[in-house]
Formats: sequence, structure tokens, C-alpha cells
Amino acid sequence: MEDFRYIEENLRAVRENLRAASERVGRPVPTLVAVTKSASDEEVRALLGFGVDAIAENRPQLFTARYEIAKEVAPETAVHLIGTLQTNKVKYVVGKAALIQSLDSEKLALEIEKQAKKSDCTVPVLIEINSGREEAKGGVLPEDVLSFAAHVDALPHLSVIGVMTMGPDCETPEEYRPYFRLTRELLDRLKEGGFIKTDAPVLSMGMSGSYTVAAEEGATMVRVGRTLFRKSGD
Repeated sequence: MEDFRYIEENLRAVRENLRAASERVGRPVPTLVAVTKSASDEEVRALLGFGVDAIAENRPQLFTARYEIAKEVAPETAVHLIGTLQTNKVKYVVGKAALIQSLDSEKLALEIEKQAKKSDCTVPVLIEINSGREEAKGGVLPEDVLSFAAHVDALPHLSVIGVMTMGPDCETPEEYRPYFRLTRELLDRLKEGGFIKTDAPVLSMGMSGSYTVAAEEGATMVRVGRTLFRKSGD
């Protein structure tokens, strides 16, 4: 039987780093969402056994498989969809995803509304913000966020509870800071506009190479993947 203690050790280290970063600036410790796209099913099972609040997948096909594993191993664990979601895949996610973090188009919003209405449920979503204005990445441009939120606000089966950003690929963690600050400011504007439908807004930002900076900048949720599944020496 394979020894998965490296996952437990990685998980402990990430949590400690998050705690330390949050303490430095006097902010609450963000929720850790474990991104499992680089992990095997066995590693996912081990991770769930060690205890995490949520796991996430980028692709709807893998989301479905990991959702089934989570319901078997740790039913209380939330499963998020964080990657690009094509409209023809929405039906496989609605009703299962605790949170869709990648809402970035009116077309997608309308399809989620359609499928949620069929299932008679309300779907929590985050507006994905293209904070780096990168043509190759999804997300709503910063100047369009408020008008986009107004469109989504008219859809009764969607509930915008916050925002998400990836930020551009940076050489150092510190370089992510302005993109995270911009995203936090946009969330504040959405709250002021009455577009956030929760008393605990979600600010999802920061990944393996940037999660401590994200915590310092007010992230309430970070998405960490490869760092959790890295073996010593990799």
C-alpha cells in the first residue's frame, strides 16, 4: 500500500503558511480549496481522509468522477468547479457543485439559469475576473464587472456570492499583489451595488505559487493544487 504521508505533511505546511500570512496582516485565515486535477484517484481519497473543507476540479468530466469519490469518502466535503465551463457541460455540474467559480459570460449564465430552473435549485457562483486582461484567459474584464453583475442579478436561480481571479503568470509571488488588490476592490464595488447575495462574500484568489500573498490581500478562499501532491524531491 502506498504511503500518502507526504500529502498530510504538505497539507499541514500549506495550512501553517496560510495561518502565518493571515496573522501578519490581521486577517482571517482563508478556506483552503484543494485542486485535484494533478492527483490520482488514490491521492484524492487520501487527501479527503486527512480532511479538507473543499476540493475543486477544472474539467466537468473529472469533476463528476471526483464528486463521486468525495461523496463516498467524505460526504461533507464541498466540491467546486473552477475551470472553463462550456454550456453543453452545465447540466452535469448543476445540482452537484457547491460552487461554480468561473462564471464569465452571459451565455453561460443563461445556461446555468436554465438548468437550475429545471432542477429547482439556486446555484451559488463567483464572477471570474480577468484581472490581468489576458486575451488567452477567461474572465470578465474589470471595467465590465458591474454591468455583467447586473445581468446576472436578473436571473433568479443564480446567486453571486463573490468573485474569483487567477491573475497572470508571474515570476514571483509578490508580483501577484496588484492583481489581487484590484480583485478585492471590485468585490467591494459589487457589495456596494447590492450584487453580492451573502453576508460572507467570497474572494477566491491565490494558487500554489501565490496563496500566501492572496491571504495577505484578503482572500477568503485559496485554490492550491500541485503543492499538496508534491513528493519530497520533486
